[in-house]
Order: sequence, then structure tokens, then C-alpha cells
Amino acid sequence: MQNTPFSPSRGSGGDDPPRPPEASSSSLLSRLRLRRTRLLHGLSAGLAGLLAAWLLSLSGIVTSFEARTFDWRARLLAPGGRGSDAVRLILLDQASLDWGARENGLSWPWPREVYSVILDFCRRGGAKAVAFDVLFTEPSSYGVADDTALAEAGTLFGNFALPVFLGRETGQATRWPADAPAGPLRIKGLETWLAGLSPEDAPVYPKAAFPVPEVAAGAKILGNVSQDPEFDGVYRRVGLFGVFDGRPVPALSLASRLLAEPPLDASIGGMTLRLGAVTIPVDDAGRAIPRWRRSSDFPAVSAAAVIQSELALREGGKPTLNPEMFRGRYVLFGFSAPGLLDLRPSPVGGVTTGVEIHAQALQSLLTGDFLRVVPHWAGWWLAAGLAVAAGLAVSLAPGATASAVAFLVFLPLPLGLALSAYAWGLWLPLALPQVAVAGGLAVAVLVGYATEGRQKRFIKSAFRQYLSPDVIEALIAQPERMSLGGELRELTIFFSDLQGFTGISEGLGPQELTALLNRYLTAMTDIILDEGGTVDKYEGDAIIAFWNAPLDQPDHAARGVRTALRCQDRLAELRPAFREISGHDLFMRVGLNTGPAVVGNMGSDSRFDYTMLGDAVNLASRLEGINKQFGTFTMISQATRDAAGPSFASRKIGCVAVVGRAEPVDVYEPLWPDVAARARTTHAAFAAALDLFTKGDFQAAQAGFAALADHDPAAASYVARCRRLGEETPAGWSGVCVLTSK
Repeated sequence: MQNTPFSPSRGSGGDDPPRPPEASSSSLLSRLRLRRTRLLHGLSAGLAGLLAAWLLSLSGIVTSFEARTFDWRARLLAPGGRGSDAVRLILLDQASLDWGARENGLSWPWPREVYSVILDFCRRGGAKAVAFDVLFTEPSSYGVADDTALAEAGTLFGNFALPVFLGRETGQATRWPADAPAGPLRIKGLETWLAGLSPEDAPVYPKAAFPVPEVAAGAKILGNVSQDPEFDGVYRRVGLFGVFDGRPVPALSLASRLLAEPPLDASIGGMTLRLGAVTIPVDDAGRAIPRWRRSSDFPAVSAAAVIQSELALREGGKPTLNPEMFRGRYVLFGFSAPGLLDLRPSPVGGVTTGVEIHAQALQSLLTGDFLRVVPHWAGWWLAAGLAVAAGLAVSLAPGATASAVAFLVFLPLPLGLALSAYAWGLWLPLALPQVAVAGGLAVAVLVGYATEGRQKRFIKSAFRQYLSPDVIEALIAQPERMSLGGELRELTIFFSDLQGFTGISEGLGPQELTALLNRYLTAMTDIILDEGGTVDKYEGDAIIAFWNAPLDQPDHAARGVRTALRCQDRLAELRPAFREISGHDLFMRVGLNTGPAVVGNMGSDSRFDYTMLGDAVNLASRLEGINKQFGTFTMISQATRDAAGPSFASRKIGCVAVVGRAEPVDVYEPLWPDVAARARTTHAAFAAALDLFTKGDFQAAQAGFAALADHDPAAASYVARCRRLGEETPAGWSGVCVLTSK
């Protein structure tokens, strides 16, 4: 048979694809280089965040922030429950001062005999121990008898502690008075421990302020009440002992415990103080961090109510308070009236009483739940690890969503770790890791925006006209696919061309031609992209596209066939408008084939296209041209028909052998199911005539095709073939139409 030449393959490059292993190796190297770059960016971002945290720490901002976060943790995670059942407070508050002045004419300072009434009430109630946080360093203005009355009440009670103030500059005494209670505290290893400390840190005090001997005679033990606040004035740590005149002096809290218990086996070494069965973490100054409780956890009564109740009981009246409230409990007495200047800032309250700080320490001594501070170096390692991890999370998983997830995970992570650690009794740094993580995240985002963000913007700008949004996002997620090289994939390949467009264009001016072509290409491209296709290139009025790359699309053949049918329908809708512009009806020929092809970026290092190569590409191009010979406008291969499945109807057009291929291929015309249903009779007649043609019964086939020729261009094309072959039937006829030219 005589063949009509048709358009050559556009963009196919040649018949022999590159070797896939080399392309895969190039792609792998590109991915490795990209991952290494992202890894370096993530590490750099994390270290930059750590550097920012270090710079801020030099300014003191991080330290201040850390202190505030500790206070917040202490308030948030303060132990719940009914409060302390072991410690009770008696407070000389403003109401007590007002009562004393109004009812008894007492001016400040009160006579010390009044305090003896408080001790008597505690003794009546069966208190385990009583400690006064009141310094009696001067003789009473009411005379020696007043001091003696307080001492006698203390002696009568027994387990009574008075304060001593140890200081470096405050105090007159430099030696332990011979008439002062010696105290039972002995700490093994103390001298060795002190020898390892610097003089500035060691809790050794050269001076002290003792209670006057007349008052001290009633105490069983003296407890140190001097406490040093943190840099910001808040009392977070408490000293449990101090050293004066070569002997350890317990803090008032520890002195209270020693009153009610037998002598404890105490030892110290490193950062640990052991008191009996309790192990207490301490710093270089011997200070410990109690597990701070809410002020409401320490039941407190006013001094006036205690005094009134004791006096009422002495007179046989009804007391305001039941002395049983103190039975078996530690009782601490102190000041809370603002004018008495014993208010201290604490983590759990803006301002609290000094005696409550001793109560906090005593409660932790009884329960053993002091906090352990994570070493300084561990805090830096934690900050470095989290900052680097945060930077890597943003860099290795680029994209707005991934960055948002990284922020949501890593920003609260230091807080979560710090809260969990506090619940387990650890002071884990929060400020340093938080600043480092925030810095690492911020730097990683900025680096990504400056590098990959610029690349993403380039990809979107360069390919938005040719690729669907999903494909563009895939390239953004894996930009290594933009490097030179390809991979072997099964594609469904689309070639289209306008029939007779060269002649049409000759009758149009440049502006009219451009407007017509742009409108046509836009309409067709919108459909291709809507079906997830990738536009390979435009060549004049020709469109080359494919499916299943770079994204995996299992239904790629169905997408391609649906695209071809939709494009034909859309062109039919636009045909009247195009006729007004060009004076001609526009018809489009489409060829589709499914098969393996190498797809990737082809070109030079400076300029390349994402395109495809291979025999399957060539065949798709040939099928577009073969439409001219059969009078059809859409032709698909057997491979495409099989891969598309039953979603579409089709009729077999014939079996052809194209130039450059040894094996013939069955070709089909795809149809919408409803269109095929309406033409069922005609298509059945065509199939019967085609069967006769294939068997070589050209006379009968010609008759069958002739009956359809007036309304079926494909049948009309076969009438001429049958007439020609009937005159000279080829030897070894197999029903294949051999095309000898493109």
C-alpha cells in the first residue's frame, strides 16, 4: 500500500535511550549532595542558635529568664493536697500588733513575757518542737526578769530553739559563747569538703549575733537564720548549716528537726549532704532547694489568737483556738506584720514571711524532697542537642508545613522537658535550651528562605506554565530531580498537532496568529494540567505531554485518554470562535502511547529541560501522524488501551508497522462510553469489515467499508486500501499496514 508521510517525532531525541543505571547514579549523587547541604545548613543553624543563647547569657538575660521560669515551675507544680500536716506557723501579724496596743497598751517591742504565753500554749497542746524566728540580741527594756520569764517558759517546754545570726560583716561575737547551747550537729567530712571550696563560696562565717544569755538559757539549740537571696533578691535556695568558730551550726529549720529526733548521722561530700536516711543535694555554699509549696499549705494562726486562747484557758474560759492543733507538730513563730521588716520574696509568692522560708526547708527535711540541679555543662549539652535537632528538622524537611510542625514540636520541647524534670525533682535549665532552640529554628528558616526558598520560587516561576501544582510541589520537595540525568519509568505520552495549521497561519497576521495560538494552547494546557500531566514542550501548534512523572500516577493511561477526549470536546466548543479569527475550522490530531521511557532533565549544565526519550515516545509521535492516513483525530496504542482499563470505550482502527519499529502495533480510536453506545451498530459493521480486511478478503471488506464510508472517514480510508490491495495482494499478507515513511 502507498503511505502518506506525516510529521516526524518532536523532542524524541533518537531511538536509543540513555543507560538507566548511569541516570540513577547521577540522581542518587544529586540527592546525596542536596542532603549533605541541608545537613550542613541544619547543623549551622543549630550552632548559630546556641551562639545566640551564649551571647544572651553573657548579658545576664538568660540567667534572669531562667530564674523567672523556675518560679513559674515552682508555683505550677507545687505539691497539691491538704497541705503540710507536720508544720504549723504562728505569725505576729498586723492584727496582733493592733490588738496588743488596743487591748493591753503594748508598744513595740513587746515584753518577752508575752512570748512565754505563746510557748505555754504550745506546751499545753503537745507540740513536738517550737522554734522562734526572732532575734533577742539586746536585753529587754522591761528588765532582766522579762528575759528570764521567756527563758523559764522555754526550759519548761524543752524542745525550744532560738535563732543565731551568722554573718560575714554583721555581729559582735567571733567565738562561740560558753553559756550558749552547744548544739548536737556533727558533720563527717566537713573539713575536707570545706577545703575544696573557695573562700567566697564556703559557708564559713567570722561573725555572729547571739541571743542575750538570759534568753539563750531557755533554748535547747540555736539555729542560724541568716539566708542569702539569689541575684534578683528572691529566696530560692536555703542554707541548711553554717560554720562558725569551727563548728557546724544548723539552720533554724534543721535545728527544729534536731530537737525532736535523736542525733542524726550527718556527712557531706561533693554536692551531697546526708542527714540520716535523707540525701540532700547542695551547692558549693551548702545551700539546698526545697520543693516549694504554696503558702496556704502551712496553716498559720495569729499570735493574738494564741495569746488570747492561752489566757482564756488559764482562767477556765473557752479558748479561740484548740491547743490540740499543735499536738505532735513542729511550730515556728515569726513576724508577718509589714512594719517588722521580715518579708521575703519567694518563688511561690510575691512576698512571704521569713519564717515561712524556714517552714519550707523544714518540710523538705521531713519529706526528703529537695530538688537536684542538673549540672551546668549538661544544660549546655541539652541546649546544643535540641538546637541542632531543631535546625536539622527544618533543613532536612523543607516546606511550610514541615517547618510549622518543627516549630510546634521543638519550641515547647524545652518547656515540656523542664516541667517533667521538675516533677521528678530536677531543676533542668529551661531558658538556655529555649533560647537556643528558638534561635536554631529562626536561623534554619532564614537559611532555607535564602537558599532553598529562592530555589522554590524559581521552580514555581519557571514551571507553573508547564506543570500542574502537584508536580511543582513534588519538584520543590525533591529539587534534586532538576539535576541532569533521568530515570526509566512507564509513561503515557501525548502528542497533538493542529490539522493544516501551516496553511491557516499563512493567512493570518502576526498578532492574530499569536492570539489564536495562545488561546488554543491555553485551553488544551489547562486540561492537561488538570489531569496531572506534565507539559514537555510546545513546538508551534504542537503539544507534547506525559503522565506518571515526576509523580507516581498509577492511573496515568486513563488520565491521558481522558485528557485527549476532553481536549477534543473543548476544541469543538471553541471551533466557532476560532473560525471567526482564522476563517477555518480547527481540528486536532492526538496520538497516545504507553510504555517505558527515560524521563528527567536533559541538556547542558546551564540549560536543560525536563523531558523524555525512548522508543515509546517515538511511537506516540507516529500515532499522532497516522491519524491523517485513517481520517481519525485521536489514536491510542494497544498498550494505552490495556492500561487505561474499562473506563473508556474504543474501536480498533487497524494494525500498523511504523518506520523504525520491527513489531507492528494495534491502534484504536478512544471514545466516551455514551458516544460508543450510540454508534454501536456502525462500529460493529466496521469491526466486521476490518476482520475481513485482516483475513485478506479485500472484495468483501471493501463492500463493508463502502457502506460506512459516507459517515466514517476511517471506513473511507479502507475503501481505497481494499481497492488497491485487491488488484495486487502482497505476498504473506498478515493484515498489517506497513508504513514506509514518517
